[in-house]
Amino acid sequence: MQVICLDLEGVLVPEIWIEFSQRTGIAEFSRTTRDEPDYDKLMRYRIGLLEQHGLKLADIQAVIAGMSPLPGAKDFLDGLRERFQVIILSDTFYEFADPLMRQLGRPTLFCHRLLVDEQGFVRDYRLRQPDQKRHAVNALKGLNFQVLAAGDSYNDTGMLGAADAGFLIHPPESIVQQFPQFKAHHSYADLLQSIDAASARLLST
Repeated sequence: MQVICLDLEGVLVPEIWIEFSQRTGIAEFSRTTRDEPDYDKLMRYRIGLLEQHGLKLADIQAVIAGMSPLPGAKDFLDGLRERFQVIILSDTFYEFADPLMRQLGRPTLFCHRLLVDEQGFVRDYRLRQPDQKRHAVNALKGLNFQVLAAGDSYNDTGMLGAADAGFLIHPPESIVQQFPQFKAHHSYADLLQSIDAASARLLST
């Protein structure tokens, strides 16, 4: 049996924090896991910015409510789900994801939680576990699944390396240069071809 593990932001939906940056006009929010490999450092930075500007969880959710999946993402995901089990492994938060998951047909999502105070301000976050994407892939392999994975950022590379086949999709050039071992794709059609080829190869071994 084979499982496809996909990142969410940058792969199937736009980067939430970039959208939030554009809507608020606060450029500092545009920093993402494509720029900062230390996820805890990045989240502490974001939480500090939210506090500095007096922004609440509801302000972020209002932006997300107006977002849609990337063009072609729903069809790509639906096509995969016809032939594979698909799990979204994301470093987003359940408090963010629901409107986008609904538009994608509610695929299985593993992500994290935010800690929000009584006034609605984000005060902290709780990881499902550190490096959850890599651990999830290893757990699936321990259940005798073959795992194929695709992502776009620093925080996906552990997952891609642990998978039986790992690919980049919509990556920035900096990630392509630093991780040449993962074939880069810039369209869902090309990624699907690589997934099909890797799937056939793995099934033949």
